[in-house]
Amino acid sequence: MTMSHSEPRATVSDWLCVLRLEQYSEAFRTAGLATFRQCRNLTPDQLERMGITLPGHRRRILASLTKTNGNGNTESDTYCHSAESERDQRLEETGHDMALQRERPVALYYQRRWVKLDVDYLRYFDNEKEVYSKGIISTAFVTHVTSVGELKFEVVTNNRTFIFRAESEVERNDWVTVLQDCTRGRHHRSTMNPGSPLSPEFQGYLELRGLRSKLYTVVASEKVFLYKNIEDYRLGVGITSIDMNVGNVKDTDRRGFDLTTPYRIFSFIAESEQLREQWVEAMRNAIGEALSNSEVAERIWAEPSNSLCADCEAPQPEWAAINLCVVVCKRCAGEHRGLGPSISKVRSLKMDRKIWTEELIQVFLLLGNERVNSFWAANVPPSEALSPTSCSEERRRFITNKYRQGKYRKYHPLYGNQRELNNALCINVQCSDVLETLSLIFCGADVNCSTDMASWPSVLSLASAHSQPLQAELISHNLNTELPRSEVNEGMAAIHYSTPPCVSHNGFLYKTASMARPITERKSKDEFSRRWCTVNDGTFSYYESDKNSNPNGALKASDIVCLAVDVYDNTFELYSESERLYLFGTDDPDSHKEWVKSIAKTFIPAGVEPLLKLPFDRIGRLKCKDGLNLQTSKVGWFALVGSTLHAYLEDNKGEEIHLRKLNELSIQQDNEVLVLVERGRTLYIEGERKLDFSGWCAAIQAAAGSGGDTLSQQQLTETDIPVIVHSCIGYITQCGLTSEGIYRKSGVNSRVAQLLERFRCDARSVRLREGEHQVDDVSNALKRFFRELGEGLFTSKDASSWLSAAGKIPKTAFVPRSCVTLPCVNKATLQALINHLYCVQRFSELNQMNVHNLAIVFGPTLFQCDGKDFTAGCAIEDLVQHYTFIFEVRLTIPGSMTAAELACEVLDRRKIRVKDKDYWNCWEVSDKEEMERPLHYQERVLPILHSFGTDSHLLIKKHLAMEAMMVKVDPSKHGMMKFREERSILGLGNFHDRYFILNSNSLRMYKEVRVRLTDLLCGRKKIKFSCPITLQYFFVSLRVTVQNVTGK
Repeated sequence: MTMSHSEPRATVSDWLCVLRLEQYSEAFRTAGLATFRQCRNLTPDQLERMGITLPGHRRRILASLTKTNGNGNTESDTYCHSAESERDQRLEETGHDMALQRERPVALYYQRRWVKLDVDYLRYFDNEKEVYSKGIISTAFVTHVTSVGELKFEVVTNNRTFIFRAESEVERNDWVTVLQDCTRGRHHRSTMNPGSPLSPEFQGYLELRGLRSKLYTVVASEKVFLYKNIEDYRLGVGITSIDMNVGNVKDTDRRGFDLTTPYRIFSFIAESEQLREQWVEAMRNAIGEALSNSEVAERIWAEPSNSLCADCEAPQPEWAAINLCVVVCKRCAGEHRGLGPSISKVRSLKMDRKIWTEELIQVFLLLGNERVNSFWAANVPPSEALSPTSCSEERRRFITNKYRQGKYRKYHPLYGNQRELNNALCINVQCSDVLETLSLIFCGADVNCSTDMASWPSVLSLASAHSQPLQAELISHNLNTELPRSEVNEGMAAIHYSTPPCVSHNGFLYKTASMARPITERKSKDEFSRRWCTVNDGTFSYYESDKNSNPNGALKASDIVCLAVDVYDNTFELYSESERLYLFGTDDPDSHKEWVKSIAKTFIPAGVEPLLKLPFDRIGRLKCKDGLNLQTSKVGWFALVGSTLHAYLEDNKGEEIHLRKLNELSIQQDNEVLVLVERGRTLYIEGERKLDFSGWCAAIQAAAGSGGDTLSQQQLTETDIPVIVHSCIGYITQCGLTSEGIYRKSGVNSRVAQLLERFRCDARSVRLREGEHQVDDVSNALKRFFRELGEGLFTSKDASSWLSAAGKIPKTAFVPRSCVTLPCVNKATLQALINHLYCVQRFSELNQMNVHNLAIVFGPTLFQCDGKDFTAGCAIEDLVQHYTFIFEVRLTIPGSMTAAELACEVLDRRKIRVKDKDYWNCWEVSDKEEMERPLHYQERVLPILHSFGTDSHLLIKKHLAMEAMMVKVDPSKHGMMKFREERSILGLGNFHDRYFILNSNSLRMYKEVRVRLTDLLCGRKKIKFSCPITLQYFFVSLRVTVQNVTGK
C-alpha cells in the first residue's frame, strides 16, 4: 500500500523538538524563521551563521529539510494513537504489528474495537463495557485525517499512521468529518507532554504486576497515563489513562503499591523504596487535584497577572501566600513553606476552600501579582530573577532573599522611623489603598500598635470601623507575621536598596569549538576563531563579528557552573550545566583579567561575593556534604587560590581549607566523590556533573601536592612541618635512636632516591614501616631533602646572620630573635628537627652521635655549604645545646624515662600524696579520635611524645579500672573477634576473623582453629598461634586494635 504524507503545518519549535535540537529555537526565532515552511531553503552556511556550529547538528537539520522537500510519498508505520471529540462507535482498526510500506503493498488485518473520541483523545477499547482503553492517541499530535479506499480512513500523526475501517460509507464520512473538525485550527505538537496541558508532576518507569515489561508512567494534573515506553510518551501514543477522582493509593510492600479504582486494581512496583514514596506522594497529590474545587482559582486568575507565578512566572499557579498577597506555583509554594508560617502562610486555591472568604478573594483581585511585585520585587537584579525552569536551590535562595530578607522590596520613605510608620498605618487603613498598607507593614509598621483612640484601640478595629473590609482582611492575616530581617536603628535615615550595577563588557575573544571532554593537550592557534563577545544582563554571548546582531551562541549566568583561569597563557574555560566546555583566549593579560572578572560577576551570587576579590585559579559551584548530616547534599561555592580552597556553604560563612595540610585526599571512583579529610572534619564533594568535577579533582589534587623546592610549598602537617620531615623523624625516633652512626652512615643510593621521589610525588601517602624501610635509607633521604631545598632551612636572607653569630657569646640574646625572623614553616621545621637531634644525642652512648658529630653532619646540610670550616657546624651545635632555652622546654624528659617515672616526677612536683589503692597512670589522649589509653609502666615516654600531632597529649590521672583488672581472669574466655593490625587516617581497612583465647597471663590470637575446642583448652593438642599478647599489654591492645567484637 502506498501512503501519502502531507507536510505538517508545524512551528519551528515543534520541528526542532522532533529532531531533539530544541536548544536552537532561539537562533531560528532571532533569524525570523517561525514556521517550518520558511526553513525549507536553508543552506549549511546560513545554519553556521545562525550559531549552529556542530556539523552533526547541521546535517540532521538539512537531512530533515531534504526529506520533506522530496516527493510526497514517505514511509510511515502503524504504531500510533490519536484524538478526541464527542463520538463513540465500533470500528475496525489495523493491527499494531503490520508495517505500511511505501513501495510494496502489504495485506492488513483489522481488529474490532470500540472507539471513543472526545476533545483531547481518540481512545479504543476491546468493547463498549471496558473502562480502560487498549490505546489512546492525543489529538494534539494528529496532523490530518483523510478517507482512503472503501470504508477506511487514516489518522496521521508526525511519526505514525492509523487506519480505521467503518461499517458503512456514511459512518466513515461522519468519523472523518468529526475528526477533522476536532483537529482543525489546533496547534499540532511533535513531542512531549501529551498527557496534560500542564507539566507532568512525576514520570518514570513502573512495573505493573502481571506484565513482563515496565511501563512508562506519567502523573499529570488529575490523571495517570500509561505508555509502553518513553518514546511513545514523547509521540503522544499511550495505552490508557486513569482518572484519579475515583482512585485510592495504598502501600503494599517495600517497593510496591496499589492504585485502586472501582473498576480495577493497578499493582505497581517501583525501582526503589525511595522512588515508591515519591510515586505514592505524586499520585495522592493527583487525587487531591481531582477532588479539588477550581472555582476560587478561576476567580483569582481573572486578574491577568495572577495567572503567572509571582516568583518564577510559571503559568496557572494554584497556591498563594495569603499574608504576602502573592499567587505562586507549586514549586515556589514548597519553598514558601520552608520559610515557616510566621513568614509565609501558604494556602491552596483549589483545596483550602474555607480560608477563601469573599474579602480575601477581593484583596487578591485588587492587588494582583503585578502590583504586589511593584513592592516585593522592585529591585530584582536580572541575574537573580527566577524562571519556570529554575532549580530548587535557586528558588530557595531567591524566595528567602525576597520575603525573609526583604532584599528586593521598595523601601517606604518612612522606613526606619517606627513612630511615623505606625502613625501612617493608622491613617491609611481608614481609606482603600491596600497596597500602601502592605508597603507600610512590611517596611516595619507595627500592626499591633496602639491607635490612641479609646473606641478603636487597634489598627484592625480602626479599619473595620471605617468600613474597610479589605484593609481589615490584610491586617488580620499579618497580626503575627515575622517582618523581613533588615535592622535599622531608631531615628536612622531611610536606607533605600539600589540595584547592583549590571555587569557589561564586550570585545574580541579567541574561541574554540565547545567540547564534551576535558582539555588534555595544548590547542594550536589554528583551532581558535576570533569572535565578538559580550556580557550583558546575565548572559555571555558570542557573535561572528561585531557587525552581527544574531549571536552564534549564548550562555546564561544560571548555566555557568565553573570558571577555570589560565589553562595556559591568557585563556579561561567555562563549564556549563549541560556538560559542555568552552575555551576562550585573549591577546594580553589585562584584557584577560577584565573578562574573567566580568564573567565571574555574572554567575557568582551576592552572598559569596568575597570570592571575587581573590586571585582564583578556579571558581564555581559544587554539591557537598559535611558534618553529621551526610544524607542531604548542599550547594557550595568554591574558589581555588594556590593551595587554599575557599568555600561558602549554605547558611555558612566563608572558610578556608589548606589543601597541603589535609590528612587525606582521595577519590571514590564508584560514587564520584572527592573526600577531603582535615582535622576534626571530613568534606565530601560530589560529582554532580562529570566534566567540571573531573577538572576540580585534578586541580585540587595538584594544589594539594608538593608544589616547589621551598618548605612552604611542601605537604604540611597541622603544625606547619613538612610531611616528609615529620615522617622521617617519627620513623627514626621509633626505630633508629640507638642505631650506631645514625645520620653518618650512608644508605643505598637507589633506595634513597626512590624514597625521596615518592615523598615528592605525594608525601601524604608514604607509610614508613620497620622491616620494609631501612633506618639509614630514611636518614639519608631526610638529609638529601634539606640539602636540595631551594632556599634551605635557613633562608638565603637569614643564613648569613646565623653563621655570623655562630660560636659567639651570648647566644641567648641572638638566637630567639633570629628564630622570629624565619618564615612560619621554616621556624616550625627548625624546632622539630632540633628537638629530634636533641633526642638523638641523648642516646649517644649507644649511637655514637653526640652533639659535635651531629653538628658536623647537619651544619653543611642545613646551610647548604661545602663544610670546609666548622662555622655552620657551630651554629647547629649552639642550637642543640641551647635547645631547652630557645624553645622553652619546661620539663626535660630523658630518652630512658618510663611512664611510671614520669608519673612519679609529676606527682612529686605537684606535691600530690599517693594513698593506698590509688593507681596513677600516664595516659596518651587523642582529641581527634576521642580516645585514650594507659601507657605500660615500663613504656618509654619520649618516643610517644615525638609521634604526637597537635591533637594529642599526655595526661597523669588515676586508673579507676585497675582494681577490677587485677582480679584473676577466667582461663576459659575465648571466641571469635574482628581484628586489624593497622589503620589508615580515615579509619578504613579490612578486619579479619581471628580466634582469641584469654587467660591470666596472655591474650593469644590464632589465624584458624582446626582442632576440637576441648583439646585446645586442655592442652592436648599443640597449635601454632599468630601472636601472643602479654596480659600487661592487654588493655592497650584491646583499645587500639580490636573492634566489632563478636563471640564471648
